[in-house]
Amino acid sequence: MSNQQTLSQLHQLKLQAMCTSYEEQQNNSTIQSLSFDERFSLLVDAEVHGRKQKRQQRLLHQAKLKISSACIEDIKYSAGRSLDRQQISMLASCDWIRQQRHIILTGPTGAGKTWLGCAFAQQAIRKDMTVLYRRTVRLLEDMEISHSDGTLPKLRLQLAKPNLIMLDDWGLAPMKARSQHDLLELVDDRSGSGSLLITSQLPVSEWHKYLGAQSLADAILDRILHRAYIIEIHGESMRRPDKKAKEVE
Repeated sequence: MSNQQTLSQLHQLKLQAMCTSYEEQQNNSTIQSLSFDERFSLLVDAEVHGRKQKRQQRLLHQAKLKISSACIEDIKYSAGRSLDRQQISMLASCDWIRQQRHIILTGPTGAGKTWLGCAFAQQAIRKDMTVLYRRTVRLLEDMEISHSDGTLPKLRLQLAKPNLIMLDDWGLAPMKARSQHDLLELVDDRSGSGSLLITSQLPVSEWHKYLGAQSLADAILDRILHRAYIIEIHGESMRRPDKKAKEVE
């Protein structure tokens, strides 16, 4: 069988990365000097790596992160921000998601909460986990609409699937009575099945007051706080014109 026929069959089998690697091998005398087993191993490795990259690109696209370029490696550990390098390193393993735990990021506007949240979400995608980013206000609006058009069960099913849901800007708008119930259902569905990553300008101590109805607030916070890592970000706004840091909220 000719090389061209081999390439054609690899394309038909949808082994695109292997096909590309095979073509590269034909033009590399060093690789051609390797044994058959060594060359075949390189082809398989190329296909595995290629498929992993495609899956991560698909997961990243589905996640719809606000800042898709955010990553753990670019975190700024300046003294004023009070970020614990050891804690961040521990959370980068994503074991907290495997254990269905949560992360809460609080701090003033511009402190980099959204950026850091997206960096954690990006890390989860690297670990082959499914992620969904939603601004809390927009999500609650969608749930309100779904009550009217009968799509609420479908929406709740969609929200139950990801390994991680990032709720950005928690506490930014007043909480409606029905939204309290919707939020409780969302949080309850996460219990034992998935994780939440919440960013908020409100310190956790003010969440109970923000949520309103005491019984619902108790139920929501009980399901979140006792299994959450709370990170308070300090320091001046990263959005200042004279700041060259990559991180912004």
